[in-house]
Amino acid sequence: MRLSQGQVAVVTGAASGIGLAMARRFAAEGLKVVLADVEKAALHKAADQLAQDGARVFAQTVDVGDRDSVSELADAAYETFGAVHVLCNNAGVGSGAEGRMWEHEPNDWKWAFAVNVWGVFHGIQAFVPHMIASGEPGHVVNTSSGDGGIAPLPTASVYAVTKAAVVTMTESLYAHLKAEHARVGASVLFPGPHMLRTGLWESHRNRPERYAKERPRRTPYRSLDQWQAAMKDAGHEVAFTPVEEVAAFVVDGIRAGRFWLLPASEHSDRQIRARAQSMLDRANPSYLEKFILD
Repeated sequence: MRLSQGQVAVVTGAASGIGLAMARRFAAEGLKVVLADVEKAALHKAADQLAQDGARVFAQTVDVGDRDSVSELADAAYETFGAVHVLCNNAGVGSGAEGRMWEHEPNDWKWAFAVNVWGVFHGIQAFVPHMIASGEPGHVVNTSSGDGGIAPLPTASVYAVTKAAVVTMTESLYAHLKAEHARVGASVLFPGPHMLRTGLWESHRNRPERYAKERPRRTPYRSLDQWQAAMKDAGHEVAFTPVEEVAAFVVDGIRAGRFWLLPASEHSDRQIRARAQSMLDRANPSYLEKFILD
């Protein structure tokens, strides 16, 4: 898809991290940008900064887990700019789950699925019919993660399961768009190839009351800086990918019409091969043994 001045991009989870980096990059390409996020103050701060840099911006507070909230975003985006050409379903959260899977609180799963899975579907349902009907070129980017989207991460099973679901949802979307001969493409994004400095580690700050924890956590939440320090103390240096590089990768992928927005990584390639080989061999998943703890 050719990106050109005057087109419109919608980004959820746009107040910080990858979402804000994508919005900035789209604006730099001359696109009008619609920013959506559940954090009202951070959202409007981001929108003001983009506007000061000369971008045409519209911002709306949205809970992507609420279908009506996303539908209202679509209505406002079309009323404001008259079209949508790029949709980035990027909003995501962790879960706060502790312990073994059978010990998890149901609300940990409900909240993570509401945002990470239902949020993507709500975006597709609210925007894609309009994008198809316009007859103009368009593209949908759904944000997954290597932690689940490529290979399971048993130590964060709730998050991993939701991100695996995003991959299958996007594959299905791609097939449906092709069946409709639509001029709308689809991609699944695996941000990386290294760790990212985003607000995902503190996503519990926006946890809705309807998905509140049912019992106190056994351990306090750990910030990214605290985790990085613990890794360093254990002798492991953590590499980070700037979010601006992820945004540039997304723009290049949209232009090229690539489905798999998967940066080159020996680590990811090993995971993909190991999992595929295990399935082809009908063998037990030995690649998960490193996660088996006493």
